[in-house]
Amino acid sequence: MSLDAGSLLAGLVFSGLGFVAFRYGRTTGNFRLMALGGALMVYPYFTPTPLSTWGVGVVLSAAAWYARHDD
Repeated sequence: MSLDAGSLLAGLVFSGLGFVAFRYGRTTGNFRLMALGGALMVYPYFTPTPLSTWGVGVVLSAAAWYARHDD
């Protein structure tokens, strides 16, 4: 994990989105959204570059958005 501004900002943004997705999934009983929210909160620790952090975050956020509307 690098500690440059891009990685820190991406980690903060996507962890916050993950927390919201996890809580919303828990309230609605949507396990897929809970899992994606948990992944969004944890993955920044495992990505080596800011570009990969932003890329994986956008993909996981899009998947969470789709899971929210997929009933």
